[in-house]
Amino acid sequence: MPPRPELDRPLLTPRRRGVWAAAPSGTWARTDWGLLIGAAGLSLVGALLVWSATRQDAGSAYLYRHLLNTGLGMALAAVVTRTGHQALRAIAPALYGLSVLGLVLVLTPLGSTVNGSHSWILLPGGFSVQPSEFAKAALCVGLAIVLGERLDRGARPDHRDVAVAWLAAALPVGLVMLQPDLGSALVLGALAFGVIALSGAPARWLAAAVAAVTAAVTVALTTPVLSDYQRDRLVAFANPQADPQGIGYQTRQVRIAIGSGGWQGQGLFEGRQTQGGFIPYQQTDFIFSVAGEELGFLGAAGVLLLLGFLIVRTVVVAARARDAFGRLMALGVAVWFTFQVFENVGMNLGLMPVTGLPLPFVSYGGSSMFACWLAIGLVNNAHLSARRR
Repeated sequence: MPPRPELDRPLLTPRRRGVWAAAPSGTWARTDWGLLIGAAGLSLVGALLVWSATRQDAGSAYLYRHLLNTGLGMALAAVVTRTGHQALRAIAPALYGLSVLGLVLVLTPLGSTVNGSHSWILLPGGFSVQPSEFAKAALCVGLAIVLGERLDRGARPDHRDVAVAWLAAALPVGLVMLQPDLGSALVLGALAFGVIALSGAPARWLAAAVAAVTAAVTVALTTPVLSDYQRDRLVAFANPQADPQGIGYQTRQVRIAIGSGGWQGQGLFEGRQTQGGFIPYQQTDFIFSVAGEELGFLGAAGVLLLLGFLIVRTVVVAARARDAFGRLMALGVAVWFTFQVFENVGMNLGLMPVTGLPLPFVSYGGSSMFACWLAIGLVNNAHLSARRR
């Protein structure tokens, strides 16, 4: 039976205005429920792990905040999903501009320092926001706008498109490095490289980008760009004994926790390292160690499988997208999640230096949760655009 024609028409009744008017009926029937359920499942697993890591000192406070952040994040995803695809394209430059403005405000007296990084803006009521998290979602739509127009005409991006794309990425990366926040800067750089490479940019531009990134990392490691706290993290990665009472102690306890989990784990709320409070800030950077210790190899692998499902599903949406904007936007989200999962799990296992990156949907943190759900909204928006045609 052919679809009813009215399902493809925008609702223009007086009760629906603005971006909501651009969304056709049947949005939720056509939505990618696998994507949404997978993200919600990860957020709920994260709530349990955060609760386990914090219940001894804070009771259920972090659990309630994590669930509240999840609910607000889902609402943000719903707004982005309901925004018409063309409307999203139209406001993409404004979203990018707002993210850059947020990064600039962090560097003013409005910004605050946490753990050696001047990355936060404190809000009334004890709330705070980290603009670098939202810059990841904004860069996804910004790069898609810059590179997508020529692709929609059947041509590959030329040197001007690629140059503008790199400039669009360099601005937030540079502002983030001034905080300094090496982890977020690496995610933004990887995101930009992945999207530009997948857009079909000339290989010489990619080689030049690799050389520039290598030079930037060298400068960061050999000059006072990084804070002492972040430099200690890198030193501890190379030599865990260099800071036995600081970050070296923390990473050693993380590896002990994961190693003691075995195949089936010690049981939720039963991990000796986790319940003993041996791992500082375990609910953020090292939440994966809670899964490794209390849920074991099988439980930790299950978390990774859920994350992998989200990434694969995002790539599938990109492959089915009918326009370059939707395709590149979804690919940007996939690269972002892939790199951040790899870095977070790698630093828990001692395979990567500690950079302070949260595990998407699982770690505690409002800005990270909101940004991840915004990304889900972007991907679902691209999915719906393909289904409407």
